[in-house]
Amino acid sequence: MANLDTIYIKHHTIETDRLLLRPVTLNDAEDMYEYASDEQTVFYVFKQIHQSVEDTEDNIVAYFLKDPIGKYAMEVKETRKMIGTIDLRVKEKQFQAEIGYIMNKAYQGKGYMTEAGQALIKLGFETLGLERIYALHDERNAASGKVMQRLGMIKEGTLRHASKDHEGTYVNDVYYSILKKEYRANQDI
Repeated sequence: MANLDTIYIKHHTIETDRLLLRPVTLNDAEDMYEYASDEQTVFYVFKQIHQSVEDTEDNIVAYFLKDPIGKYAMEVKETRKMIGTIDLRVKEKQFQAEIGYIMNKAYQGKGYMTEAGQALIKLGFETLGLERIYALHDERNAASGKVMQRLGMIKEGTLRHASKDHEGTYVNDVYYSILKKEYRANQDI
């Protein structure tokens, strides 16, 4: 198998019908701050909301620029607005990856997350040669689980008291996954 980092770099932008998945840059700070400063949007993802655009810039540098491989901004092609991020974190030795995402609540319910997720699942199975792609969500965040189901993922189970949220409450994580053979079967439909 070719070096995954090289493959990722060759696929640093991915175009879907309505979205451009591309590297996150500091130019995205204002758009990211719009949702990163909203407690409802970030409750299940960030330890704390961003208090300023500078907090968002620091986050972009620390998470997206220091190690950008597999991490994408979701930009609506028609408006050039960055509405969220999605990433595919590969565990090369296990031939699997975890998909994670967050999106501005003003754009939820329009199918953007499913569209972006489908593009990364395709990349994972067809280009990176993965066997399994999984995702997890806080049990209280049923909407995220619905995205996983729309991506063709099957619920594997719930890991009880998997971690604590930013308020110190134990949370249960619900795991979903899709295997390469299930992805291929869905493509034949």
